[in-house]
Amino acid sequence: MQPDKRRILCVDDHDDTCFMLSALFGQEGYETVSAGSAGEALELARRDHFDLYILDARLPDGSGLELCVSLRALDPYARIIFYSGAAYERDRIAGLSRGASAYIIKPEINELLETVAGLLGGRAYVATD
Repeated sequence: MQPDKRRILCVDDHDDTCFMLSALFGQEGYETVSAGSAGEALELARRDHFDLYILDARLPDGSGLELCVSLRALDPYARIIFYSGAAYERDRIAGLSRGASAYIIKPEINELLETVAGLLGGRAYVATD
């Protein structure tokens, strides 16, 4: 039985952020797919399964808050993390109230890595039947 990699969808309109997260999570054994807009993210989420979503609060075609609500409607048990430069307490509260599992302010990468490991059970690989 071959283990499957846990899949993460990173939604950020900055290519450098997506590249960095893909590299970091790849080293941890996760497969990361990137989307640069809310529309692209929703299309990917409808088509494929992801174990976790990492969202920026501000996207070129809408807000991460709206995307969070849409993802939650697709999967009520989705694990969703905001990783954003929107650093006010009201931003954090808004993200969590829309259904996010966590809200992490950029550039707190260690906190992000720890949160991802915690939400995914601390393992990058899961056994399949």
